[in-house]
Amino acid sequence: MDSIWLEYAWALLILIGLEGLLSADNALVLAVIAKHLPDNEKKKAINYGIIMAFVFRFAALFAISFIANVWQIQAIGAAYLLYLGLKHIIQARFFKENENNREDLKKDAAGKRFWPTVGKIAIADLAFAIDSILAAVALALGLPDSPLADFGGMDGGKFLVVLLGGIAGLVLIKFAATWFVKLLAERPALETTAYAIVAWVGVKLAVITLAHEDIGVLDHSFPHGTAWTLIFYGVLIAIALLGWFAPGSKKQSQANPL
Repeated sequence: MDSIWLEYAWALLILIGLEGLLSADNALVLAVIAKHLPDNEKKKAINYGIIMAFVFRFAALFAISFIANVWQIQAIGAAYLLYLGLKHIIQARFFKENENNREDLKKDAAGKRFWPTVGKIAIADLAFAIDSILAAVALALGLPDSPLADFGGMDGGKFLVVLLGGIAGLVLIKFAATWFVKLLAERPALETTAYAIVAWVGVKLAVITLAHEDIGVLDHSFPHGTAWTLIFYGVLIAIALLGWFAPGSKKQSQANPL
C-alpha cells in the first residue's frame, strides 16, 4: 500500500512541474493580450484573467469526464489557440514596419476597449484550462487504483492528484503573470514567442481531438505516448529558447544605437 502512495507522490511532483509549464504559457498569454491597455487597466485585466483561470480550471476539474469524451470542445479550444497564435505570427512576419504603420497600430491599440480584452483573455483561459486538465488526467490515469472512493467520475486518489496539481498551477499563474508583464517590456521578442507557444498548444489539442475515439484519424494512445510527449516538449522548449535569445525589436535598436 505504501508503494502506491509513493507512486502517487511522484506523479504529483511530475504534474506540478507540468502544470508549471502550462501555467507559464497561460500567464504569458495574459500579459501579452493585456499589453496594449493603460497600466491601471492592464493590472485589472490581468487580475480578472487570473480569477477566470481559477474558475475555468476548477470547472474543468469537475467536468473531467465530459471534457474527455466530447471532442467538439477539444476541437474548439484547438481552433481558437491556433487562430490566436497564427494570426499574430503572420501579422508580425508580413506587416510592413514603416513609421506610419507603427503609428496606426498604436492608435488602433489605444482604441481597444477594456472588456473586449477581458473577453479575449477569458476564451484563452478556457482553452488552456481544457488543455491543463486533459494533461493532468492523462497522467493520473496511468496510476494504480487507490483505496479512496470514486469522485468526479474517476478514482478518488487520481482525482486528488489532479486537484492538487491544478491548485499548484493556479498559484504559479498568479506569480508568473506579474513577472511576465515586466519581462515583456525588457524583451519584446517574447510577445511573438508567446503566440508561437499558444499555436503549438493548439496543435497539441488538435492532436488530442484527432485521436478521439469518434474521430480516429490518429491512434487513441498517440497523444499520451512517449514519442509525442518528447516532440511536444522538445518543440516547446525550442520555441522558448529562440524567443529568449532573439534580439530586441527594431524600434529598440534604433532608439539605442551603438
